[in-house]
Amino acid sequence: MRILMIAVVLVVLFGPATALTTYALLAPAYTAGCVPGGVGVGPVGAVPAELTATTTDGALVVLDRTQLRHAATIITTGSRTQGVGRDGVLVALMAALTESHLRMLANPGAYPDSTTHPHDGVGRDHDSLGLFQMRPAAGWGTVAQLMDPTYQARAFFGGSTGPNNGSPRGLLDIPDWQQLPKGAAAQAVEVSAYPDRYAQYEPVAQAILDKLTSTPGTTVPGRDSRPVTTSRVVFPLPAGTWTRFSGFGPRDLEGTGIYRLHAGVDYAAPAGTPVLALADGVVTSIETSPTGGNMIVLDHTIAGPDGARRVGSAYLHLLDGSTTVAEGDTVTAGAQIAQVGSTGRSTGPHLHLEVRPGGPDAAAVDPEPWLAAHSPGMLDGQDVLPAAGSACSTEATP
Repeated sequence: MRILMIAVVLVVLFGPATALTTYALLAPAYTAGCVPGGVGVGPVGAVPAELTATTTDGALVVLDRTQLRHAATIITTGSRTQGVGRDGVLVALMAALTESHLRMLANPGAYPDSTTHPHDGVGRDHDSLGLFQMRPAAGWGTVAQLMDPTYQARAFFGGSTGPNNGSPRGLLDIPDWQQLPKGAAAQAVEVSAYPDRYAQYEPVAQAILDKLTSTPGTTVPGRDSRPVTTSRVVFPLPAGTWTRFSGFGPRDLEGTGIYRLHAGVDYAAPAGTPVLALADGVVTSIETSPTGGNMIVLDHTIAGPDGARRVGSAYLHLLDGSTTVAEGDTVTAGAQIAQVGSTGRSTGPHLHLEVRPGGPDAAAVDPEPWLAAHSPGMLDGQDVLPAAGSACSTEATP
């Protein structure tokens, strides 16, 4: 165990007063595209409010946050699907841009009940639905399934973990799809009457992927032990989900008169609340202890007025089974790394946050003055997306 835990007393008497925001992309594993030796997909960070790009024929495309969140769903789904990689995600983005302009479309003419599901507008292309304009009559799924963006992305990628068992064919069911031009690969799945439309959106899809992710490279994706220098700091819990409960300083160990250092600040939040990476960095350890429970430690290099400084951050009492990263993974500021829990010595769900100037093995300081000096951004539920993970998913998403 790399980190020696300081005994802490954590008495958390908290009950959430309001329901936690529902997160559409809660905790799926990221896998750098699951392409050994190939170019994977880096972790998805916070979704911007807007992105502007240009098609191959010079048309300007402006995408809002809702459209970009759908793009993030496609990227995240592709990143956890064996064999997709960066090229496969680009193909999917090109298809969704062409078919729906990255909007979740209901079709009240063909399926009136489709409007009872969350949607961004209506379409009237025969009996097609959703991001990829898939047809229930063609066997892609039920109306309820096709009004789920994640289901549609899984169906588009197909393969052994796809929901359709190769019929209709998803991208991974197309023989040698990697050898096809990306527009032709999209057409092979969509089987459109207008096969030449997809290629024009390739630069737009590339701009989306570049904006929402990092590119881990062609060796071992997501495994760089040197954290990049960053100036962006994000509060580790989504806005409106937490209450400060206990600060940094000495604590009486369960009323025994023995005082130990409480080396962080406790933020009470409902169990399952996403825990976010404080800044871009690298996962240096994932451990479990009797006092701290499940813990993740990150290593950052954060730019400031006095130059770049190495900083460690630690996240304790995490929910069992919620960790989405592995040691050595790179993470993006604001990306989800786990969920709030109550493991270890704890009487209620909360996040214990530590900040360690000097690196992961340095002494912890009071996080609150440090956070105040670095002006952390507050993300709401629409910004939060999963972070990195390590192993390809081999089973269908629940």
